[in-house]
Amino acid sequence: MTLVNLAQVLQPALAQGYAVGGLVCLGWEDMRAYVAAAEVENCPVILQAGPSCRAHTPLPVLGKMFRHLAEEASVPVVVHLDHGYTFEDCKIALDSGFTSLMFDGSRKPLRQNIDETAAIAEMAHAAGISCEGEIGFVGYSGREDSNGTDPGEAAKFASDSGVDAMAISVGNVHLQQNKEGGLDLARISEIEAMTSIPLVIHGGSGVPVAQRTLLAKQTSICKFNIGTELRLAFGAALRLAVASDPDRFDRVQILVDTINPVQIAAQRILSAFGAPAQR
Repeated sequence: MTLVNLAQVLQPALAQGYAVGGLVCLGWEDMRAYVAAAEVENCPVILQAGPSCRAHTPLPVLGKMFRHLAEEASVPVVVHLDHGYTFEDCKIALDSGFTSLMFDGSRKPLRQNIDETAAIAEMAHAAGISCEGEIGFVGYSGREDSNGTDPGEAAKFASDSGVDAMAISVGNVHLQQNKEGGLDLARISEIEAMTSIPLVIHGGSGVPVAQRTLLAKQTSICKFNIGTELRLAFGAALRLAVASDPDRFDRVQILVDTINPVQIAAQRILSAFGAPAQR
């Protein structure tokens, strides 16, 4: 139970009524903390390399870091590309040992999104790995507004693209720091009625924890991406570590102090998704 692809963790989640956390990584300290948290909670975890992570650390390096952690872990770990915007992004991730590719064509016209996602899915499946796509645009807090998922378009996307999981826009927003909102339950129900694949919520940090738990148990939403909530925990721990000893300058010593607080935050997140203990 170590290195797995996305379908291998989401299909059991869909069948048994729970969700898996797609935790957004930015560096060694947080990805290490996420795997430790999953081991304590005895649940699967998805390590995600998004655009900001890739801008800091090249995909081939990230692939080796993620796979090292996955191969040493006692629980299933998915090595996942988050928001790959081009075929080249996805091909590099595949060649770097990722076990799951998320192609984001959500800003493109429906037919173009389907065709480009289908090409990524075909490439992924030929290599024995998984593919996630997105239909409906999930916006960014303070930057871009969302374009909600049309259920009819979601049905066509699910059937024609060949993806293993489908990210949807139902009131979720990237980079949201509060949990004052909630997801559009009626729209989720409409999408569920027309599709049968695992659904994904990006921008999960802004979703109230109680609603995450409810949706994981009662709907086809099997994956919540969580980034901002964990970055806030890291930032708070880092500020405390720096302030605690103004004379300390060694960055390794400072960063080590962030691992346990981030692990505790990740444990709280993962435990709310209701995954049964791994065997």
